[in-house]
Amino acid sequence: MTIERTDNEVIIRLSPSEDTEEIESFLKYARYKELTSKFKVSQDEVDELVKEVKKGWWANNRQRLIKNIEL
Repeated sequence: MTIERTDNEVIIRLSPSEDTEEIESFLKYARYKELTSKFKVSQDEVDELVKEVKKGWWANNRQRLIKNIEL
């Protein structure tokens, strides 16, 4: 593996024998870091958002899950 940094980008060269799934996983993580690098959010704000998402998920799926349990 070689890493080259230019004024505009970072270039990573990998051997073609590298595992494609691992490379894809790494690239998804790198993209996530790139997209979120400019966000300034506290952990409390993240925790609150998670609570809201979970509430919405439960509200949308409660009936379906309870029906499956009653069977």
